[in-house]
Amino acid sequence: MRKLVLAGFGLLMVIPFLYMVSVSLMGEGQLLRWPPPLFPTAPTIGNYTAALAALPYGRVLLNTAILAGCVMIAQVLTSAAAGYALARLQFPGRRGSFSLLLFVLALPTILLVIPRFLMMQALGWLDSYPGLISTELVSVWGILFMRQTFLMLPRDVEDAARLDGAGEWTLFWHVTLPLVRPAAAALAVLAFMDQWRNFLWPLVVTHSPRMEVAEVALAHLHNAYAGNWPYQMAAAVLVTLPLLIVCVLAQRYLIAGVRFTGADIRL
Repeated sequence: MRKLVLAGFGLLMVIPFLYMVSVSLMGEGQLLRWPPPLFPTAPTIGNYTAALAALPYGRVLLNTAILAGCVMIAQVLTSAAAGYALARLQFPGRRGSFSLLLFVLALPTILLVIPRFLMMQALGWLDSYPGLISTELVSVWGILFMRQTFLMLPRDVEDAARLDGAGEWTLFWHVTLPLVRPAAAALAVLAFMDQWRNFLWPLVVTHSPRMEVAEVALAHLHNAYAGNWPYQMAAAVLVTLPLLIVCVLAQRYLIAGVRFTGADIRL
């Protein structure tokens, strides 16, 4: 019974994506019928050809991959280093730093958009890769996630390494970080997914077609083809497909990371 319920919820999650694919294969006139059909009567790939012509797909994919890839690597490294420091090192203001991170995590993202924009404008980084990437290099959620991961590790291996003369950097890089690879892989997948779907900051910091990322390009396509849903659905499928492939390939790493980490957060 439990499996049937879970399968039902899973199907509910997948149905919108399947309908998006179905609409992308329909002709424009087919959606004018009432009730709207669920499946195309005469499937066509013409919408994908038109979407590729209207959407600079190669450039959009490159920009989005650069953003997501760079941010993914940076967030894993910064989150792991900061998480290790909060979990293992004793320094003045440690508890205050943790409380500050929780406070920052509760702030709405929209509050930080204008200060970040003014900083990028002062640096001359508007409409550029540095402006697009630099503000996303640190993830507060990622730091808390990795802190919890390091807290779950037993200290026996670290104590043995300290007896052999290992310093904190050696402990972090060669002892503890390899032990938390499942959690680091899960964080990498989540960071990549989050940046692939990033819309607000790329919309604010970029203004030329050559710097458009996936979500911004889709929004502009929606404005240009507001009445043509098959074109829009075809473009959405093209933009979503790389992320879907990444999610399917990295699913086991994500599950392993969540299982490894647990859900308890301790001060």
